[in-house]
Amino acid sequence: MDQNALRIDLIGIPTDAGASCRGCGMGPEALRIAGIGEAVAALGHVVTDLGDLPRPQRSASMPWRLSEAREAEVLAMAKAGSEAAYASLAEGHLPVFLGGDHSIAMGTLSGVARYGAAQGKPVHVLWVDAHGDFNTPGTSETGNIHGMPLAHACGEPDFGPQYEGGWRGHIDPNNVTIFAARDIDRPERELLERRGVNVIDMRQIDESGTVALMREVLERVEAAGGHLHVSLDVDAVDPSVAPGAGTPVAGGLTFREAHLAMEMIHDSGLLSSLDVVELNPMLDQAGMSARLLVDLVASLFGRQIMPRRVLREPLASQMNNG
Repeated sequence: MDQNALRIDLIGIPTDAGASCRGCGMGPEALRIAGIGEAVAALGHVVTDLGDLPRPQRSASMPWRLSEAREAEVLAMAKAGSEAAYASLAEGHLPVFLGGDHSIAMGTLSGVARYGAAQGKPVHVLWVDAHGDFNTPGTSETGNIHGMPLAHACGEPDFGPQYEGGWRGHIDPNNVTIFAARDIDRPERELLERRGVNVIDMRQIDESGTVALMREVLERVEAAGGHLHVSLDVDAVDPSVAPGAGTPVAGGLTFREAHLAMEMIHDSGLLSSLDVVELNPMLDQAGMSARLLVDLVASLFGRQIMPRRVLREPLASQMNNG
């Protein structure tokens, strides 16, 4: 096996219980059909598909529009996701969680945080998303839990006792960066500012560019010797490129900006765990968003247009040697 090869676990979390729009529960299978396992394995990594975490049985009469009726499923999947994250990392593997809506990160981040604490290693989170997902039950206008996982992971106190337990780990909000934000609620924005979360919105990306901003984030993680968890939401990319999102917001990352960000993360060698979330095949167009996510994940794990090396001597050097 190549010494640079990673042992990667694919773990599906097929729930859409955190969202008001159904369909994300089919996201893991759509990603598999689009070839996520094959794309990563083709780069020389050892990929094991561990299948999907079991989802609780749903009542046919469950009122979907009431978010509190879906809370039990979100919490069951969060507990299972936390255990799966911890177990994969403890085996020395790199877990890739296939969502599912973004509520799955309540579990995945909790497991990663517990593992980081056990190793004495700070966990840094790069939240690539149009939204902040830093609402709490007290600030959320919709009550949808997929808008709350980052606040939960950072220890906000608004959550009830049912959100506690041995499965829950905590992330330092000062180690969180939200990248590509462009739709943040007012109370959420105030909370993000108070907690010191680094929010890189599309205005900053327009002004400073992906390279400078992403380099700053990665240098900070490297300096801290941190574990980097990337949580990639399909709606970070502009809906003209990725239409299969339940909460699309215009003005997102372009195709190349998204790939460049992923390529830079790979080049840093810091990636240690990953969420791929919010793909809704019911809203996608002929698998367009699924294929994009597969390609972005491939960039994260080393796919390149050409090797990163100097292909030929500079022209001036050639002329001097002549």
